[in-house]
Amino acid sequence: MKNLFDMTGKTVVVTGAGGLLGPKHAEAVVEFGGEVVLTDHHEDRVQEKAAALNEKYGKQVATAYHMDVTDKTSIESVASQLSRVDVLINNAAKDPKVKKEAGLTPDSRFETMTPEYWFEGIDAALNGTFFCSQVFGNKMLEQGNGVILNISSDLGVIAPDQRLYLQDGLEESQQNVKPITYSAAKWGIIGMTKYLAVYFAKKNIRVNCLSPTGVYNNHPDGFVKKLSSIIPMGRMADIDEYKGAVVFLCSDASTYMTGENLVIDGGKTVW
Repeated sequence: MKNLFDMTGKTVVVTGAGGLLGPKHAEAVVEFGGEVVLTDHHEDRVQEKAAALNEKYGKQVATAYHMDVTDKTSIESVASQLSRVDVLINNAAKDPKVKKEAGLTPDSRFETMTPEYWFEGIDAALNGTFFCSQVFGNKMLEQGNGVILNISSDLGVIAPDQRLYLQDGLEESQQNVKPITYSAAKWGIIGMTKYLAVYFAKKNIRVNCLSPTGVYNNHPDGFVKKLSSIIPMGRMADIDEYKGAVVFLCSDASTYMTGENLVIDGGKTVW
């Protein structure tokens, strides 16, 4: 059974690898023998993440590239430099978060959202997933096999609970909300997963989706308490708790699974 999870000899491209979960997806692959290509439009971040992985594991397991997932030419440039791509993890997204120092703003409100805010929010997650799947999917077609893992969210399954973001003493027009851009993009990614899974079903390319919930990252205590109260397990996710699912979905352990959305959220979408 252990061999089913072995990723030795596999090359895995991770988009948005300069963020929070992207480096963890990469680390999971490396721990099971794979090599990772870290990409992000912040080149300095992925260079740093790749160097940390190579130092931690004592060998050249990670490389880093600047890549803008909203620019097909940028994606094609990276793809042309890789001899093969066994797995693509579409992780890149714009996700306005609750932070202690900043994060969400009233600009996120539906009533007053600008076209610029809308397009920027949709671009990286939805358009990026499309462009990367197209470019690297064509590479997989040439190889005769491959795996695409899209990263959605529990908010690709349910609507955000806007009560989590309420602040005392503010007029409704000044209240922060989780923007519709995030929901639209994440719901769309699940739809794209199902479409591509069927489209590639006889081409030996599997396409699945992983939907995490909120991962704790030094959030304000009040927000953590409110979010934890609507999760049956009573807490946010730990940053390492998605590594097992990533290896399962990217490896031969899931060879008969395609078109599915694996929701791992402490029970939040069940309650």
